[in-house]
Amino acid sequence: MDSALQPHGKALPSGTPRRKNMNLTEKEWLAGYEPGHFYDEFFTAEREPRPCARILIEKLHQLSREELAEKQRAAELSFLNMGITFTVAGDGGTERIFPFDIIPRILEEKEWRTLERGLKQRIYALNLFIDDIYHEQRILKDKIIPREIVLSGKSYLKECAGLNPPQGIWAHITGTDLVRDKDGRVYVLEDNLRCPSGVSYVIENRLVMKRTFPEVFENGRVLPVDDYAAKLLEMLQCISPRQDYDRKIVVLTPGVYNSAYFEHSFLAQQMGVQLVEGSDLIVEDGYVHMRTTRGFERVDVIYRRIDDTFLDPRAFRSDSLIGIPGLMDVYRAGRVALANAPGTGIADDKVVYKFVPDMIRYYLGEDAILPNVPTHLCCDDREREYVINNMESLVVKSANEAGGYGMLIGPASTAAEREEFKKKILQNPRNFLAQPTLSLSRVPTMVDGQFEGRHVDLRPYILYGRDIFVVPGGLTRVALKKGSLVVNSSQGGGSKDTWVVTRKA
Repeated sequence: MDSALQPHGKALPSGTPRRKNMNLTEKEWLAGYEPGHFYDEFFTAEREPRPCARILIEKLHQLSREELAEKQRAAELSFLNMGITFTVAGDGGTERIFPFDIIPRILEEKEWRTLERGLKQRIYALNLFIDDIYHEQRILKDKIIPREIVLSGKSYLKECAGLNPPQGIWAHITGTDLVRDKDGRVYVLEDNLRCPSGVSYVIENRLVMKRTFPEVFENGRVLPVDDYAAKLLEMLQCISPRQDYDRKIVVLTPGVYNSAYFEHSFLAQQMGVQLVEGSDLIVEDGYVHMRTTRGFERVDVIYRRIDDTFLDPRAFRSDSLIGIPGLMDVYRAGRVALANAPGTGIADDKVVYKFVPDMIRYYLGEDAILPNVPTHLCCDDREREYVINNMESLVVKSANEAGGYGMLIGPASTAAEREEFKKKILQNPRNFLAQPTLSLSRVPTMVDGQFEGRHVDLRPYILYGRDIFVVPGGLTRVALKKGSLVVNSSQGGGSKDTWVVTRKA
């Protein structure tokens, strides 16, 4: 018989009735859990369960610690058996299972719809910005964004000037990172428009959770995510220069040693398309062709998972061994589509990020639905002085680093680390920005058989083809180290499933 838990794991006597609607008190499940001074995604400051989490809390209340631990082990075994791994940079190419916690992050559908509208608004404006930057540059001429900030950006590619992607869409796949501060408000932390990774974990996390808590999904209260691959394929088909049934789509990977290779192969398999490397493709007679056992086949769409400057050694880096010589000539001629388009990286430069609300007002005539985190740019003399004088309370970031690298978390830093960052800032002010240290929201997480709060962010995925589609929920990344605010897998983070819960019975 299932046993509900009292404080310190003591089971209720057999036959004790369980209440249908529970307020968590010191006598019930999670009695030792403390929301603390952070916004908790499960509980209010008064320890009342949030409505969206109640359905899961009621289910968890029926399980013993041993049963929960067994479910966690079963989930981890599923990831191992499915080969869901990632490679840590600088770790000798070692593959690791992506850490996963079975307690999900839960959002009410009403709140999600607001986030969804904000994400659609943002990606629409960002696409208009990219197209403008590589054509008329109206936003620079009108001095909405300083010209030198954009044109000096590491990810601004002058080779992309005049490009015309199919339907004027540059960023077809976006992962936008959201965080909730202690005031409960959701902020955009950063945009990822080049080769955003992690969506495969969204799909696999849900598959594992359906096996772990099948009864929760039976009533359809959790919005599905398993149609992502179909939506991705539909989007890639719609940007093809050929619209007949013979159009050929491929996923271009750097190879098996890339940290996200699992995802590349997973998405190719889910869509039923070929996974290729640069050596599998060749430009001939003005088109891109794929080598096959039956000879060459024309390729119409390339979902590329390699960086812009490695795509074509004739157009960008001449030392690239993973690109396709002549690819950009075919692309400019409109004979192949690339997702995402080269040059999109200028819109996820962390310095350019500060101006996204201005872009939304400029291009759309609207205020941003989702606010940015307040940001100080070190290329501005006054803001740089503020940053240098207040580093112990700020998060200082490099404009183009990712994965938690190139970052200083002021409250956790030493005087020597701050001095080192000060030197870096003074050497290259354009490359640095700073933001206040946010008190990221927390979600209960299983740690050594106990439940403790761990900080989380959220990366929803947006597809832009004929229309804009946002996957319900996205990837919740969790900082598994106690007290850590860094959620990246390369820095010891893991993931949780994200449930968008409807109100239907």
